[in-house]
Amino acid sequence: MEDIKKHSSGLKGKTVVITGASSGVGRAAAEAFALEGCNIIAVARGQKGINEILEYCRVLNVLAVGISADVSIAEDVEKVTAEALAINGKIDIWVNNAGVMASGKFEEIPLEIHHQVIKTNLFGYLHGAYNALKIFKNQNEGILINNVSIGGFMPAPYSAVYSATKYGIRGMMECLQGEISNRKHIHICNLYPQLQNSTGNLHSAKYSGFDMKIPFIASDPHDTASKMVELAKHPQKDLFPDLRAAALTNTYRLFPKLVINTASAALRMKMKLNHDKKDDSGNVLENSKAPLRVYGNPPSKKANNLRLALFAGLGFGTALLLMRKRS
Repeated sequence: MEDIKKHSSGLKGKTVVITGASSGVGRAAAEAFALEGCNIIAVARGQKGINEILEYCRVLNVLAVGISADVSIAEDVEKVTAEALAINGKIDIWVNNAGVMASGKFEEIPLEIHHQVIKTNLFGYLHGAYNALKIFKNQNEGILINNVSIGGFMPAPYSAVYSATKYGIRGMMECLQGEISNRKHIHICNLYPQLQNSTGNLHSAKYSGFDMKIPFIASDPHDTASKMVELAKHPQKDLFPDLRAAALTNTYRLFPKLVINTASAALRMKMKLNHDKKDDSGNVLENSKAPLRVYGNPPSKKANNLRLALFAGLGFGTALLLMRKRS
């Protein structure tokens, strides 16, 4: 376990609900809010990862409750809401984070998998917002943070239904931002991180020989979690957590067809050359299996330096292209 040091902040004692808290960005978020002294409501389908988060919080002497729930089921999210309110009668922050992904050729992914991706991602965020906003309006305050990803602005190649859910989440939340615009103390914050060095890629469903490893450009989930804490302290409607997320999104805006066609061609070739065509439904229909941790690959200093150099160049190039386009 990393060196644990609790920070004093205006978030101390706030009750925070975090979905998808057993691994990846959700686990990093639970740790980050616990370090701020928040009461943690850790939500996930499986109990093992939840228990590990509870142990982390106990070391910090932070109140934490783990709830096994499937966000795609409305009744489960209602149960989460009731148990969270039972702590001190309030929910201050709700983090919509739970999500699943299925990649491969659209028609070769079973319909059952497509349906569940929609239920978990889109319905899951709908259920979270539906319950959270009712509570926030009764309290006349509260913050909803949505981990949308840059998938809300650009498609993920060979992940059509996943992309549909992310575009849908962005549209739904932008509409809801308008609905609560007359509520000064209620905020809906959308976060748009890029690819993460998390367990999400390890747990995702893969078909058609799809086998994409976590790229070296992937961002650190702890950095993304720190931006969630930042949004809780200083809410804003939309936030790209780092240069990489902004650079990738702006590059797609400039060259949409080139980006998606090139990425699709590269993955198409990779799938063709992959001789292991065994399909894997991942965590779409079942609880996430080991590893239940934050990182997909342990971070290294060398990789971090390479990422910084690459994205400094990409960011500079994108800025030049934007300036030229505007002129």
